[in-house]
Amino acid sequence: MGCTASTGDKAAHDRSRMIDKNLRDEGEKAAREVKLLLLGAGESGKSTIVKQMKIIHQSGYSEEECHQLRAVVYSNTTQSLMIIIRAMERLEIEFADAARADDARQLFALASTADEGDMSSELAGILKRLWVDGGVQTCFGRSREYHLNDSASYYLNDLDRISVPTYVPTQQDVLRTRVKTTGIVETHFTFKDLHFKMFDVGGQRSERKKWIHCFEGVTAIIFCASMSDYDLVLAEDEEMNRMHESMKLFDSICNNKWFEETSIILFLNKKDLFEEKVKKSPLTICFPDYTGGNTYDEAAAHIQNPAVISGDENRQTESSWEMYGCSEVNYEHGISVM
Repeated sequence: MGCTASTGDKAAHDRSRMIDKNLRDEGEKAAREVKLLLLGAGESGKSTIVKQMKIIHQSGYSEEECHQLRAVVYSNTTQSLMIIIRAMERLEIEFADAARADDARQLFALASTADEGDMSSELAGILKRLWVDGGVQTCFGRSREYHLNDSASYYLNDLDRISVPTYVPTQQDVLRTRVKTTGIVETHFTFKDLHFKMFDVGGQRSERKKWIHCFEGVTAIIFCASMSDYDLVLAEDEEMNRMHESMKLFDSICNNKWFEETSIILFLNKKDLFEEKVKKSPLTICFPDYTGGNTYDEAAAHIQNPAVISGDENRQTESSWEMYGCSEVNYEHGISVM
């Protein structure tokens, strides 16, 4: 009987040791796990950061994945030019060459083939002729007056390369693709013995109600705000300036009860686009009280002022968040900090 009791005690002791070990292992695993929540208004660059992480920390996109994304590249390219042509009518801009009106009609008829991942020589020729037309270029120069993806010129300026039958998108091409994020996209990667889980969520207003309550307890929030959005309006509300909307959303995140114990990092994104745009589009469009010049250094300094970001230029309290600047979209150099 004593032997039986001894055997039972040993089994119980072994089970206890195993449970303790499992708990320690789980604790160590949890300590190495970093959960990052990407937030921001629509088209602020959140999905691009996710793609950057995949390229930098997961060996990038395979050739098969790139090939599958060719349809997205072609769709983004044709849709961008179609948006410009529609805007020409609204802005009463004529084609420099009257023959381009027929090309425009053919573009709308053939556009569906691009969505399927094909670009015929006929469609490629139409796109090239339209893109170099003076009227189209004039309308493109006024793109702040309508909604146009910021990757438009990247693809349209490279039509000779992307329209060849053997074309396979590069990593940089993939970074520039634009597909609206709906729901929650989760990406995993490892860096310096830490396991990161990054959650990308829809940024449009209709998507936001889905994510606030779901992420209490995340390690940190990375809030993306596009610096180049200062002279643009929302796709879903043409009366609302995009940067004002972003500032309003950021303030609501900073003061949300779900994130009282969460670190918040502000990423001021699309620096390269902002640097070019501010030379010809004044910052006073967004900030009427701005008195500085139309130079990158002065305009960026104004936007980076915590009081301006908070929406209260009289606020004197310290910020409860850290700010970083993400420069141009380039997978070869990763994400650099200003």
